Amino acid sequence: MAETPASPSRPMDIPDEAWTEAVRREAKVRPLAAAAPKSVAVVQAAATDLGLSTAQLYRLLRAFRAQPVTRSLVVTKPGPKRGARLLPAGVEQRIEQAIDGSYKSRERPTLRKLQRDLRTDCHAAALKPPSRKAIQARVSARSLKELAKARDGSEAARQRFASAAPGLRPRSPLATVQIDHTLVDIQLVDERTRAVLGRPWLTLLLDVFSRCVLGLHLSFDPPSASGVALAISQGVLPKAEWLAERGLDLLWPMHGTPHALHLDNGREFHSRALKRGCQQHGIRIDYRPPATPRFGGHIERLMGTLMTRVHALPGTTFSSVAARGDYPSEQRAVLSLREFERILTLEVLGPYHNEVHSALDRTPTAAWADGVAALGVRLPADAAAFMLDFLPFEERVVRRDGVRLFNVLYFDGTLAPLLDRADRHCRVKYDPRSMDAVFVELPEGGHLRVPCADLGRPAVSLWEQRTATRRLREEGRRTVDEAAVAVAVEEQRRVLEQARSTSKAARRAAARLPANRSMPDRPHTPRPATVEADGEEDARIPPVVIGEASKTEFLS
Repeated sequence: MAETPASPSRPMDIPDEAWTEAVRREAKVRPLAAAAPKSVAVVQAAATDLGLSTAQLYRLLRAFRAQPVTRSLVVTKPGPKRGARLLPAGVEQRIEQAIDGSYKSRERPTLRKLQRDLRTDCHAAALKPPSRKAIQARVSARSLKELAKARDGSEAARQRFASAAPGLRPRSPLATVQIDHTLVDIQLVDERTRAVLGRPWLTLLLDVFSRCVLGLHLSFDPPSASGVALAISQGVLPKAEWLAERGLDLLWPMHGTPHALHLDNGREFHSRALKRGCQQHGIRIDYRPPATPRFGGHIERLMGTLMTRVHALPGTTFSSVAARGDYPSEQRAVLSLREFERILTLEVLGPYHNEVHSALDRTPTAAWADGVAALGVRLPADAAAFMLDFLPFEERVVRRDGVRLFNVLYFDGTLAPLLDRADRHCRVKYDPRSMDAVFVELPEGGHLRVPCADLGRPAVSLWEQRTATRRLREEGRRTVDEAAVAVAVEEQRRVLEQARSTSKAARRAAARLPANRSMPDRPHTPRPATVEADGEEDARIPPVVIGEASKTEFLS
C-alpha cells in the first residue's frame, strides 16, 4: 500500500521503528530540499536509495520544505485515522443524544445502563447497536470537567479541576498554626467500671513550619469554643506541669504565641471569646475559603497519620465500616480517656516528632529547634491570664447580691467597687467543666475570681446544670432555684452511677462529672426568693436544643 506523510505529532509519541526510518530519510531529503532544484535523475537515484517511488519522494520533499524537521518525514499507511468515527450517522446521533440526555445527569447512570438504553433505541430504529467500546470512546472524548459538572455538580467540578495555588509556606515557627478537630477512630471505656463510653473528639494544633504538634485536647464533647480555648492554652504555654500530671517523662519544648491561626469555618472558631482573645494577644485569624478542605491539608494529613496509628490499638473502629469488617470494636475496647491521652501523647512526642518528615527531609523536632534558634518565640505577657482571655463569656449586670449566670448566684466582697459605677454591665467568663466559680472582667483590665454564693454547692459542670434545669422544666416546674437545681444534680449523679454499667449514654454522661462528685452534708437553707424562669433576663439559662447542648453554651 502507498505511504503518505503522517500528521505532525510529538517526537516522543512516535514508535521507534517509524522514527528510525524518518531519521534515515532525513539524511537524504534535507540536502535535496536545501539545494537548488535537482534533475530528475538525481531525485530518482535518491528515491531508489530510500526504497520509494519518485512521487513519494516529491511528497516528502514538499512536507519537509513546509516543516523542516524530522517528524515531518514520519509516514503511515493509508486508512482511517486513530479516533475516526465510522458508525452510521443515525447511530452517532443517538449516542450523542443519549450522553447529553441521560448520562449527563445528577443520577449518574452507569455506562452499562447507557449501553442498554442505546441498544433499545437502535433496535426500535432498525439500526445495529454500537459496542461498549464505541460508546466508551464517545464518552471519553467529552470534556471531563463538563461531565463532572453535569453528573456531580458545579462545586464538585470546581474542586476537582480548579487550579490550586501553592500551599502555606511559613518561614518561621509559629508563623502559621492550624487547628482542627476529628472524631477519633477508637472506642474508650470508663476508668472505673471499664464499660464502653464511645469515641472521643480530638482537637489538634499544628505548627505548619516544623509540622510539630503544639497542643491537643481530648473530650467526649463535640468541638466547642471551650475545647479550642483549652487546646490553644496548652499549645502556647509550657507543658512541663501538664506532662508531670500524666506521668510522662518526655520533652515537649514546642510552645509560644502564634502569629496567625489558620482555621476552617466551624462555629466554634467564630466565637467572640476566641476573636477577642486573639486580638488581645496579637494573633491574626485567617479563615479558609468555604468548602475548600485542601487549604487545611497539613493538619488533615497529620490527623490521617495519627488515625492510622490509632488503628493498631485495641477497640479501634478503623476508618470505615468496610475497613472494620467484623472486628468487635466495643468488645475489644480497654483504654480509658486518660489512658488514651497518654498513649496519643507518647505517639506524638516519640515517633511522630522524631521521624524524618517527607516534606521537610528532617524531623519535626529538628525543624523546630533550628527555627527557634534563629528567630526565637513570642510568649504571652501574662501566662496566668492567657487562658482567661480565651474562655467563653456572657454579659451580666453586677448587683448587690453578686452576679447571676445560668441561674446560679456568684458573690464575693471584691465586687463592691463595681456597684459604684453608672454602667455595671461586665463580662463574666466561665469554664464549662466546673461552674464553682466565674471570672469577672474588670473595666480597667484583669479578672476577679468570684465563687458560688452557696459555698456548700457541689462542683457542677455547665452540662449538668443545664440538664438538671431541663429535667425540672419537663416536670412542669415554673420556677427554677439553685437549691432545686443542686438537689436535682445530686439525684442525677446517683442515677448515673447506678446506670454506668447498663447504658452507654448514661456512662458518657457520668464521664463528664467533675472530680468532686459528692455533696457535703449540710442543713438546707431556703433561699430568700426563687427566680422565675421567664423573668429576669440575665437569670435565664439559654434554651437547650437536643443535639446542640454541648455546643451552644460556648457561642456567645
